[in-house]
Amino acid sequence: MCANEPSIGWLAADWPLPPGVQAGTTTRHGGVSHTPFDTLNLATHVGDDPAAVTQNRQRLRAALKLPAEPRWLDQVHGTLVAEDAPAPGECPVADAAYTNQPGEVLAVLTADCLPVVFARTDGQEIAVAHAGWRGLAAGVLESTLARFSAPPGAIQVWLGPAIGARAFEVGDEVRTAFLAVDADSTDAFEPTGTPGKWWADLFWLARRRLARAGISAIFGGGLCTASLREQFYSYRGSGGRCGRMATLVWRSR
Repeated sequence: MCANEPSIGWLAADWPLPPGVQAGTTTRHGGVSHTPFDTLNLATHVGDDPAAVTQNRQRLRAALKLPAEPRWLDQVHGTLVAEDAPAPGECPVADAAYTNQPGEVLAVLTADCLPVVFARTDGQEIAVAHAGWRGLAAGVLESTLARFSAPPGAIQVWLGPAIGARAFEVGDEVRTAFLAVDADSTDAFEPTGTPGKWWADLFWLARRRLARAGISAIFGGGLCTASLREQFYSYRGSGGRCGRMATLVWRSR
């Protein structure tokens, strides 16, 4: 990194690096946003100063030497996957993105939800998904995998930082939603001691869904955004007002 380039917080994906592929998650450090968005907020929808978000995104692109502006999404906790590069200024409604083209930078924004990066082991196909509990239960990971031409055995996955099992309290409706599609998901839920409340393990649920889809090469997981608030944004840990990290994946060739 050159001396005149801004330094940002960056957690590189800890997986066997596919040829030409880079991936990871930003932290909350290295930007210009003020409290409660301090400092590297990359989301335009959380109430931060738009000029600060623009500057943060510029810092992101410069620090990582990105080949293009990230393909930002309008995330709605659904299962839609954006495949085509959007027109300039367009922000597709989707919770995942896929490409088989070099030079495209895919991105999702999170602050407790689980970011999931996919890559074909030869680097020729990549994707990223935003998996909150609603999208995870509805099948956003399976929808993303369906875009790949490669078989599951030729795809690897990295799980980025998300809210941990001992910080994510949910109601009966969340547990019921997962058990309705997989009766063996009970291991992901532990009683909190309050009637109708459960601790939910997003990492376990994601690994379970991926394994059922045939994915065996699963890396990452376990970094809790709520417990590591000095490093990451946490929607629940901050009372619902905070910035967002970006999880990115791109291929240079």
